[in-house]
Amino acid sequence: MPLSEHEQRMLEQMERALYAEDPKFATALEGSGLRTYTRRRVYQAVAGFLVGIALLMAGMVAQQIWISVVGFLVMLGCAVLAVTGWRKAPKPGEQQAAGGVPAGRRRPRQRRSMMDRIEQRWQRRRDEQGQ
Repeated sequence: MPLSEHEQRMLEQMERALYAEDPKFATALEGSGLRTYTRRRVYQAVAGFLVGIALLMAGMVAQQIWISVVGFLVMLGCAVLAVTGWRKAPKPGEQQAAGGVPAGRRRPRQRRSMMDRIEQRWQRRRDEQGQ
């Protein structure tokens, strides 16, 4: 559920106050960002894939099928991690939107799914009854 306008303003005020009070701590809380994290995860998955290939080859050379099977499973798991990590990585412009508002706090684009329409109707009824 997205934040209301009032909640967004309060959160932005709290962020500004934190930056004004202790900028070093505030930048430490930001961390390396989602983009860097997902890139690192993809690189680790590629390295694991290469380890899986090495295990597969070692199992073939040593004529130990179980080592080859483990190598294949490592390759498969790392390939899945790399693909899912690559898909979840934000685009270069998505990390920090214009105006300094992080992408996660922007209003989502209007989706026309059935659940959204039901939620909007419910909210309208709730607002009408409250007034």
